[in-house]
Amino acid sequence: MSTVIESQPWRAMVSAANPSGIAIQPFTTAFDSRQISRRGFVSMFAPRFGSRPGGPAGLPGLDAATAGAGPRKYAESCRGAETVNRIGYASGRRQGPPRAAKGRHVDIHPPSAEPFTVPTDEPFDAHDPNMNSAGSIHRPSLLLLADLYELTMACGYWKLGREADEAVFHLFFRNNAFNGGYTVAAGLGYVVDYLSNLHVDEADAAYLNSLKGSDGGPLFDPAFIEYLRSLEFSLDVDAVPEGTVVFPFQPLVRVVGPILQCQIVESALLNMVNFQTLVATKAARICHAAGRGRDQVLEFGLRRAQSIDGAIAASRAAYVGGCSATSNVLAGRLFDIPVRGTHAHSWVMSFDTEREAFEAYARAMPNNCVFLVDTYDSVEGVRHACEAGRQLRRMGKEMIGIRLDSGDLAYLSIEARRILDEEGFPDAVIVASNELDEHIITSLKDQGATIAVWGVGTKLATAFDQPALGGVYKLSAIRKAGGDWRYKVKISEQTSKISTPGVLQVRRFGENGRFEGDMTYEVGIGVPDDPVIIDPIDHTHRKQIRAGMAFEDLLVPIARGGRVLYECPPLAQSRQR
Repeated sequence: MSTVIESQPWRAMVSAANPSGIAIQPFTTAFDSRQISRRGFVSMFAPRFGSRPGGPAGLPGLDAATAGAGPRKYAESCRGAETVNRIGYASGRRQGPPRAAKGRHVDIHPPSAEPFTVPTDEPFDAHDPNMNSAGSIHRPSLLLLADLYELTMACGYWKLGREADEAVFHLFFRNNAFNGGYTVAAGLGYVVDYLSNLHVDEADAAYLNSLKGSDGGPLFDPAFIEYLRSLEFSLDVDAVPEGTVVFPFQPLVRVVGPILQCQIVESALLNMVNFQTLVATKAARICHAAGRGRDQVLEFGLRRAQSIDGAIAASRAAYVGGCSATSNVLAGRLFDIPVRGTHAHSWVMSFDTEREAFEAYARAMPNNCVFLVDTYDSVEGVRHACEAGRQLRRMGKEMIGIRLDSGDLAYLSIEARRILDEEGFPDAVIVASNELDEHIITSLKDQGATIAVWGVGTKLATAFDQPALGGVYKLSAIRKAGGDWRYKVKISEQTSKISTPGVLQVRRFGENGRFEGDMTYEVGIGVPDDPVIIDPIDHTHRKQIRAGMAFEDLLVPIARGGRVLYECPPLAQSRQR
């Protein structure tokens, strides 16, 4: 029972050259030096400025004075040869003589310009706690990741002198994802990174100044934009840790502070929490069907995901939801997620015979052999895999297993298991892929399939059967600075769309490892010793909580006065919640 209601009425590095640099083509960006050195990755969502010659270590226009002034000063110094294409990627061609690229080459755009090198000054640390971040993907500030009406409302508050009025907003959803019985919270790591660097830079201000109203004049008062340029965010934010099981109408995020600031962050918070919560929930459902703790689920969704950021966020959220590993190498690097993968049908087809392909792969990658056996004949392919497995044993290595990607997976897995056991490979695992989800996995298990590892792609990374979570962000209280809260409620003919007023917290009661009930309560009122929790949709559903029962308040402090306090745990820890 969803027992919820009140108890009563990217940037450029500024360090010297290092041999372990990364070649990026063909634009320059501005990064925080710590982000680059820790993650070694340059943003694909680049700030809209081009490159200039003359910087040390191949960095455009970066001298010691600019470097010491910090990333915003550097961004403002890079207004030269700028070419921004229609999808917002900066693609300015580097000026000056060609420079040989060092290190790895990341070909993000077509090779229309010579590459340049962004060096790294520290070794890559896969266990750096700051890996749990989107900061190495996105531009320095995402303040303009907002629907326009949030900025027009902010302007209205400012013009009316209400920018300092305090408000409370809650982010929640009304229905569990996939018509299930629970939802898994995710996306907080992105939220923390977003809140850590909120500001309007010079390029943002120039863009806002360019917007026109219906009369052809400026949409925004230039003085308002200058106000935004100097604005220091001072929000108090609380949120549910990632990996927590949550239910409808419970706030996942609570934002308290000046109403203008609360309004600006609305869409970004929804964007970051909605999608990752959806994918984490799908992953949890798939892992449950596979049998958590026994079978493994691998996330294979990169090629079918919604563009670059969708793929990275999906890999991250799938790991929070319980997947054991991902095929997405970039997500593995950014978030310290284990990566898995061996070869495709194209490898087999590039040789004259399947046997030759397997033997060649065994020689090339003897410590990573899962043979894809369904290019021609799956049963015969298993026998060829066993021959390659014997070759591996002569090399002192062991075949990990085989993969099935088509056909009757239940029958083929049973046959494959028989052959592997007869040929002396009882420990070789059977991996299956091919448009899997929790329903197909359940059916295959019911048919006696002997699959131990499930590669799930499209239907996980795209949340195939439900494209959106439907999270909302609602005002629940307002006051003049230092005054008393005035509760606000949205009324609707639909019971599910009536909001809950107040400054809310979620208390989870339980004992002996079992949830007994969740109560959403008003912080100012508190919780009685023996509360009764009530289903907000059906008030006849009630539950008495025994006095003294153990509890946990789910919303934890994330930021106070605009300063982020929360340190995101490693994703592996969130995965265990």
